[in-house]
Amino acid sequence: MRIFLGLCLIFLLNSCARTSIKLDKINGVSYVASRDSINSIHIKPVANINANYVAIMPFGFIKNLQHPEVAFDTGRQWFGETKVGAKQYADKFKKEQIKIMLKPQIWVWRGEFTGNIEMDTEENWKILEDSYAKFILFYADLAQEIHADIFCIGTELEKFIENRPNFWFDLIDKIKTTYKGKLTYAANWNEFEKTPFWNELNYIGIDAYFPVSASKTPTVTECLEGWKRHKKSIESYSKKYNKPVLFTEFGYRSVDYSGKAPWESDRDMNQVNLEAQTNTTKALFETFWNEDWFVGGFVWKWFHKHNEVGGIENAQFTPQNKPVEAVIKAYYSKK
Repeated sequence: MRIFLGLCLIFLLNSCARTSIKLDKINGVSYVASRDSINSIHIKPVANINANYVAIMPFGFIKNLQHPEVAFDTGRQWFGETKVGAKQYADKFKKEQIKIMLKPQIWVWRGEFTGNIEMDTEENWKILEDSYAKFILFYADLAQEIHADIFCIGTELEKFIENRPNFWFDLIDKIKTTYKGKLTYAANWNEFEKTPFWNELNYIGIDAYFPVSASKTPTVTECLEGWKRHKKSIESYSKKYNKPVLFTEFGYRSVDYSGKAPWESDRDMNQVNLEAQTNTTKALFETFWNEDWFVGGFVWKWFHKHNEVGGIENAQFTPQNKPVEAVIKAYYSKK
């Protein structure tokens, strides 16, 4: 009898251990910084789609690449782009039991792609490095203050990392002296395999704008097929580094050919196609959300005045007030 009871106890303990390491998915939205503070009215639509995380995104700005100093937390910025605004957003969401990824980003004047930031002199590299470090460490302090669950150390900075890898390893060490939570970096979809410091972070972060279909209105089946090659490489990287994968951004515009070049936000093709957005999104969820090595992601993007944005005539990324919003809600409800 004692042996039998002992075996039962071991079985129960092992079952509990297995259950305890199965983590809930990160079902997140990328919450756009605005001019205004937020309140529970603005948070309710996020909770209504079963999101359990938000990415809060304060901004720094580079005026031009000839003078690459990062300006941040200035009086000229919108409320949500500053430290005070990011903290206010975080406090409100935490009160509603929604967790936080703090994701400070930089914007180059006129919207130049951040992945191409590259200096032509050592002097300018030092200006960029010193000011970027101040920017990120400033928000690492805030991440620790608000007990953010995740801190993202950068977004789509391929050339910066390629040219100055030692800076990034040193920066990560400095961040860890301040912030004690989990770290990631948001690599562009075609960048993550070249990012050198995944061993130093908790998650392999990917902005998941992978091309999955060249069709005008891609079907779910087409997109599932289109994901196969990408999924294989993503999973192999997860296994190589023994790190879970986080989609730091994912989503599609509600336009024709939405799966062809999902990273393009300003192309001329603006014909609204809600079915294309819905099908590409379904395929992404079907491909990844049941995988143990995949921890979830943050849909791009969510605005605070829910009733005034999106809608069936909107061709942009936001899922708000479109059929795809119900798709996200359904997948985010799964345990």
